[in-house]
Amino acid sequence: MIKVNTNLSTDGSGYWSNVAKTVLVTGLELSYVNDEGDFGELRVHFDTNTWDVGTDGLIYTDKQFINDLKVLLNRIELDTDVSYSEQGMQGDTFVSLDVGPEFIKSFKLA
Repeated sequence: MIKVNTNLSTDGSGYWSNVAKTVLVTGLELSYVNDEGDFGELRVHFDTNTWDVGTDGLIYTDKQFINDLKVLLNRIELDTDVSYSEQGMQGDTFVSLDVGPEFIKSFKLA
């Protein structure tokens, strides 16, 4: 897990939430990589005091959040080829994203 403790924003543009606010992202976890090393899952963990899935909804598909996330990834020298995974993979304490081989390589070097 890479600890980040960085604020990212939502703009309420997602299919599962219309809430626009700041979210404290606490860590990045590469939780799964397939045997070939060309596909994986990134979990972007957040502080539930700043985002409550029960009242705020899922961050999933929010355009501002993923844009801010890509800026963060670039800043910490990780590949930015990430996209939201399916809705059923989203968690109460993390946002799930699909990642490819370049991201996986960059994460392993971090």
